[in-house]
Amino acid sequence: MSTAGTVRAQAGAPATPQPPPGSAAARLKPLVEALIGGQPSFAVRAWDGTGFGPANAKATLVVKRRRALRWLLWSPGELGVARAYVVGDLDVEGDAEALLAAHTELHPVGLRDLPSLLGTAVRLGALGPPPRPPVEEARVPRAARLHSLRRDAAAISHHYDVGNDFYRLLLGPAMTYSCAYFARDDLSLAEAQEAKHRLVGSKLGLRPGMRLLDVGCGWGSMALTSASRFGVEVVGITLSAEQATEARRRVRSAGLEDRVEIRQCDYRELAGECFDAVSSIGMFEHVGQEQTDAYFGTLLGLVRPGGRLLNHAISRPDPASDARVEPRSLMGRYIFPDAALLEVGHTISAMAAHGWEVRDVHSLREHYARTLRRWSAHLDEQWDRAVDLVGERRARIWRLYLIASAVGFQVGRTSVHQVLAVRSHADGTSDMPATRAGFLG
Repeated sequence: MSTAGTVRAQAGAPATPQPPPGSAAARLKPLVEALIGGQPSFAVRAWDGTGFGPANAKATLVVKRRRALRWLLWSPGELGVARAYVVGDLDVEGDAEALLAAHTELHPVGLRDLPSLLGTAVRLGALGPPPRPPVEEARVPRAARLHSLRRDAAAISHHYDVGNDFYRLLLGPAMTYSCAYFARDDLSLAEAQEAKHRLVGSKLGLRPGMRLLDVGCGWGSMALTSASRFGVEVVGITLSAEQATEARRRVRSAGLEDRVEIRQCDYRELAGECFDAVSSIGMFEHVGQEQTDAYFGTLLGLVRPGGRLLNHAISRPDPASDARVEPRSLMGRYIFPDAALLEVGHTISAMAAHGWEVRDVHSLREHYARTLRRWSAHLDEQWDRAVDLVGERRARIWRLYLIASAVGFQVGRTSVHQVLAVRSHADGTSDMPATRAGFLG
């Protein structure tokens, strides 16, 4: 990194390099500081090799092309940064998680910032028409009603139907795409996922002869554990064609076809059936705030009196926050289109409003940060293979998403809760154990 000297350092502190006057880095510096609301804790290097930032920075933001400014100009804020990273105009060297943890939010670029941004773009020769958005962005049918069966199916397909081989690389042998439960510090990821499935089964009181509905069954891991360990019959449902195909293969391989049925369908398409328990692990995020009433009401109608529901879902900590994932964000545009993250209190109230009696609430926030770091390590360790499977841009999307999500759970911007509820009998009895230890296994 070339510099033109340094400012005088405080006693004992490393000097902070300053960019040469008139260089690309010198012109970028005010813009970066405006976006993050102050001095960066990371270094910045521009396409001409000049840079700025702390000499001991753990990470370096690399602005590889002038076009990065056009993304920010035409898509201000998080979406512009995400697009520039996805196409490779921005990159990060070093500890990306440390960078994101220190700067968890971008300051929105408003009208007052546009003259400065335009001036920077002019001086750097970066003006031009809006770049074409990456083809990897979600293409859900916007004409279709939000959370209609057709639109939800398209949103699920965007995220999950990218190839089972890629998810196998990412998730490891557990093939489980939800928060693991590290009951002990020495557990492998596969063991922690199995511990989570056993925890859910224990909370639901699963035992031989029962019938379980697994909503959003993914690649069948909860269904397999429930059938093999607890001896229950399972109906697993998913909207993803590729998940259904792989889940059925795994069921056949385990010799559990007589106990596990995998269906590709929506929970709203189930009718006239009765189950002893319902597990919903990492699916509620896709339901949408508008469909919460229909969701809990439908599930209540599918469960016998005394039957339990375990709803495991990512949540927002702020009750006043908008539940819907911002459409013009990394999550909304690339990862989970149309998703919503409710604050756990709202979830509990919605369950109670439809006849569910909530009996236990369990936060696994720190466990999800650990899970995401394991997935991120899998991706980095097998990067070339991931690029071969899904392309470099999609692999970059996943790298950014996993790191940003780990930071979100670590610092408390997002959480995840298991909410256990029961459909009580008409006389108010619930068949629940008298103590919490009775359903924790």
